[in-house]
Amino acid sequence: MEFQMVMCLFATGFCTVGMLINNDFKVIPREAREYEIRKTKYYIIAICTAVTMQCFFLGVTGVIFCASSLLSGIIITVLLPVTEVLAVIFYKEKFQAEKGVALALSLWGFVSYFYGEIKQTKKKKPPTPETEMPSISNNLQTV
Repeated sequence: MEFQMVMCLFATGFCTVGMLINNDFKVIPREAREYEIRKTKYYIIAICTAVTMQCFFLGVTGVIFCASSLLSGIIITVLLPVTEVLAVIFYKEKFQAEKGVALALSLWGFVSYFYGEIKQTKKKKPPTPETEMPSISNNLQTV
């Protein structure tokens, strides 16, 4: 996890240097003034988005570390259409056919992954007595 945190901080620093060289920070105040709601809300949204994305990538790495990269890919795949559905709800975007297909395919992949995992778990044989740890009650009887 520390390694991922260092990578995220390095990527943030790298992008910041690129924005400084390209003078992209000079455009941000103009964009904030042109933002429909308010200038302060623009900055709050920009900062919250940056923090949320850092947490997201750290969480993805945690899923890879604790479970598998396949599960991480499935979660990311499911989040794509969920984001589109939330955009339809909150931003009043049109729900087009592409969004419906993306949602259906992602949910299909998500369900089939977990169906395969459940099927795989049922196929596993119970451990043989040689590999089982002796229970406490068996130890008390021999004493």
